[in-house]
Amino acid sequence: MSRRLWRACTVMLCGAMLIATVSVSAGEVRVLESRPKIELSAGTWLSVGDTRWAHNASSVPGFGNPTSKLTYKDVGTNVIELTGKAWVAPKWFGRLNVGYAGIGGGRLTDDDYGSNGGQKLFSSTNSNLSGDSMWYLNADGGFRVIEYPNHRGWLEAFGGFQYWYTKYEATGLTQVACDNSALPASLGLTCNPAGTVRNQGQTVITNTTNWYSIRVGASTEYRFTRRLSLIGTAAFIPLSIIDNKDIHHLRSDLQQNPSISMLGFGIGANADVGARFMFTENIGLNVGYRVWWNHAVDGTVTIRGTNGSSEYPLTQFDSLRHGLTAGIHFTF
Repeated sequence: MSRRLWRACTVMLCGAMLIATVSVSAGEVRVLESRPKIELSAGTWLSVGDTRWAHNASSVPGFGNPTSKLTYKDVGTNVIELTGKAWVAPKWFGRLNVGYAGIGGGRLTDDDYGSNGGQKLFSSTNSNLSGDSMWYLNADGGFRVIEYPNHRGWLEAFGGFQYWYTKYEATGLTQVACDNSALPASLGLTCNPAGTVRNQGQTVITNTTNWYSIRVGASTEYRFTRRLSLIGTAAFIPLSIIDNKDIHHLRSDLQQNPSISMLGFGIGANADVGARFMFTENIGLNVGYRVWWNHAVDGTVTIRGTNGSSEYPLTQFDSLRHGLTAGIHFTF
């Protein structure tokens, strides 16, 4: 082989090796760019809550339908929330979200009805909500459905489990209304005149609500500019189990812990809408509004007396929480 031919072969071989090296390097860059990322968020939910339940004990002559309606409403509950999202594959992710808040401030309204002469309000009382707390957990898995053209954003679908716990403590009793004629005298129940104030500073009712839910939904982000985008999440809860317990501390005719228990199933929904402003490529600010709603479709109420228990239909159980959200978002 001539020296010229040897040099040509050498050049061709080196060129092939260089092309192969560049191709491998480019492949490595693509792999690095497509590796799953981790997203972390820390923020707050400035919310108000509302829990309502009612039951029908009209099978007992003299009681109305509904027999009792209780409304727990807190105000200005500041939830501290942490969220972590990890990509386990280029299109698949897992997400964990937890939140906690202490509850102080609000009102319990307790309305009781009789049927003597037709459905009538027998007694209405108010109590202050002095505590106690709320926390929740969302554990989801999902995948990227589509990428919007021109890097404008994405749409993701997810499904998972939600646990939502709320505990209220009500203190004191203020009689708002009283009509002893609404119940027949044979029941032996009476209420105090309107305006009567009793048991101030004393815990009268402790209520604990547990929702166990399955949820499915979608999340999206649409970028108007490189820094500003619209974000949103909507989830439907096709099945939710409600486990609720009341302790009536002043009722000597009821057992304690619990005095009344409720078990049922229902549906619900979660929704978030907001905006994201990116300070840098990896750090942004989220602001928005959130609504959670759970509704019992069917269930039973068990009233646990000292001489035995009675079971009645649960006619209403709703938990609603909504308010402004804000937080810092990190991408790694």
